Amino acid sequence: MTVPAFAEKLGDRLPSESERAAANQLRKVLAAHAAGAVLSVLDEETKKPSEITLTPALSNLLTELLRHVGRGDAVTLVPVSQMLTTQQAADILNISRPFLITLLEKNEIAHVLVGRHRRIKAEHLFAFKRARDTKRSKALDDLAELDGEHL
Repeated sequence: MTVPAFAEKLGDRLPSESERAAANQLRKVLAAHAAGAVLSVLDEETKKPSEITLTPALSNLLTELLRHVGRGDAVTLVPVSQMLTTQQAADILNISRPFLITLLEKNEIAHVLVGRHRRIKAEHLFAFKRARDTKRSKALDDLAELDGEHL
């Protein structure tokens, strides 16, 4: 039996062509009204429109999500309070699980033990990722500056 695409969760598959087109269309609408988008949604039961005002932060978040879907990327949302397994955390950081374990053992990322299993709060993982990315960016800027001095 074939399951229609709309019946599957988007996080478990790549977006279809029509979903990509819809995401790009909605992203353009949001971008055109970034200061304070007001969406009008038609209620199926009452057939009356409901207006929803998006704050700039929410509009930016939706725009970023739609950008990924529009490119055809699979997207998973992770609440900051969620506890992650070491494999999930390693996947988010794009590193191997053994290397992540090394970082945990060095206490570079806060974690807790649940029985024998390590769990990392998403909030702590994202803080580590931001710090790592900032450090890498600064190192890259320093290298570019050194390269400029030798020309």
